[in-house]
Amino acid sequence: MTDDVQGLQKRLAAFAAARDWEQYHTPKNLAAALGVEAAELLEIFQWLTPEESARIMADPEAAHRVTDEVADVLAYLLQFCSAVGVDPLAALAAKIERNEKRFPAPERGRGAGAEPGPGSGPVVGPGPSSGPGPGEGP
Repeated sequence: MTDDVQGLQKRLAAFAAARDWEQYHTPKNLAAALGVEAAELLEIFQWLTPEESARIMADPEAAHRVTDEVADVLAYLLQFCSAVGVDPLAALAAKIERNEKRFPAPERGRGAGAEPGPGSGPVVGPGPSSGPGPGEGP
């Protein structure tokens, strides 16, 4: 990574200030913009099969679109965090720690081919309709 989070937040703030956009960067507006940009990232994958989505970065045009949308999502997330006073890295570290306690890893005896159980999988998982809330489990 070329810049640290605080450095990127300062660059984003300076960019907005130079264009007199600060007045629009309220928590509500930034949260809405973040949602829109996340939806634009999702749109790229909307009708792809799981296999196609796994290979998307092999297509230079698609890879460019994905990279741009990731940048937009991250930019709005960092600006939102600045607006509400959240340290994004500290928030993520705390969330991972809470999830490690709430969803301990399965015991080693389960084996590689076993069905996933509570606590397996990524830190951020499916929404509330299918189990733990976002960022709370499998």
